[in-house]
Amino acid sequence: MGNQLWELYLLEHGIGDDGVLSPSIKEANKRIYENAYDTIFNETDSGQLVPRAVFVDLEPTVIVEPYNAVLLTHTSMENMDVVFLMDNQAMYSICRARLGIERPTYSNINRLVSQVASAITCSLRFSGSLNVDLSEFQTNLVPYPRIHFPVTALGPVRSPEQACHENSSVRQITEQAFSKENLFLTCDPSHGRYMACGLLYRGDVIPKDVNVAIADIKQKRTVQFVSWCPTGFKVGINHRLPVFAPQSDLAITTRMVSVLSNNTSIGEVWGVLDRKFDLLFRKRAFVHWYVNDCMEEGEFSEARENLEALEEDYRSAYDMGDDQIDEF
Repeated sequence: MGNQLWELYLLEHGIGDDGVLSPSIKEANKRIYENAYDTIFNETDSGQLVPRAVFVDLEPTVIVEPYNAVLLTHTSMENMDVVFLMDNQAMYSICRARLGIERPTYSNINRLVSQVASAITCSLRFSGSLNVDLSEFQTNLVPYPRIHFPVTALGPVRSPEQACHENSSVRQITEQAFSKENLFLTCDPSHGRYMACGLLYRGDVIPKDVNVAIADIKQKRTVQFVSWCPTGFKVGINHRLPVFAPQSDLAITTRMVSVLSNNTSIGEVWGVLDRKFDLLFRKRAFVHWYVNDCMEEGEFSEARENLEALEEDYRSAYDMGDDQIDEF
């Protein structure tokens, strides 16, 4: 995933594969590019720009993935402020249904993920009068400390062939981003209610069109908010045009929106994960590998109980009335 993400960042900032900012691009777009890269690149004494990142590869396997997912979620409760959820199954479906890729590869999937990651960090890297800081989105997306798992979506997602006969107005890309087929997580928001929603627009977008698009979304029966937070939209607009890698499966467009939403239907995801975990742990399958790496078996039970409590937290957020908010 890192390869595709940094490939996109280099293109967005006009940096070559050798880490040098193109003089022609810098001179032609000095106001846009100057110091825009400081948040994610370090400049060496030789003038090269080096990515600022740490990647940790735990070499996960499909067999024990339920264990890893439950243990990581358990750890994130105390150590992370917000976690954006995605899964490969949902993105495989997007590649097949939206992009016409019969057998998606990790590169296909990771280029989708990189577009969302780029949108989330866009306000940190490029200035804009209607930018929204990441901390503002976090404040709006996390109503309670434990419920900090927003799901992501992107619009438009279409192939170059589809772009020839489809419109990409602000209204249409917003509507597409709110469809369950564009979610990067396998869940159905219509089974729950939204607690908060952030819309990150970039490119040729004006506030008037955004207001019209949001008004349309509010009229849909599939987009319902909890009673205690009926108007939970937060909007950011950055006029920096979307950038696409030369081998990108996505059609080039002048506007794009990434939706970050916290929906009570995410509780269903935890339920599915719990059941997969139980099938393995009931037989203590593969547990010895973790114990040999200095884990205690009791940590599995503790993590499982915490995830079950998280599932109940989401269920309570759906059901509670205004008089129960202070008790949550």
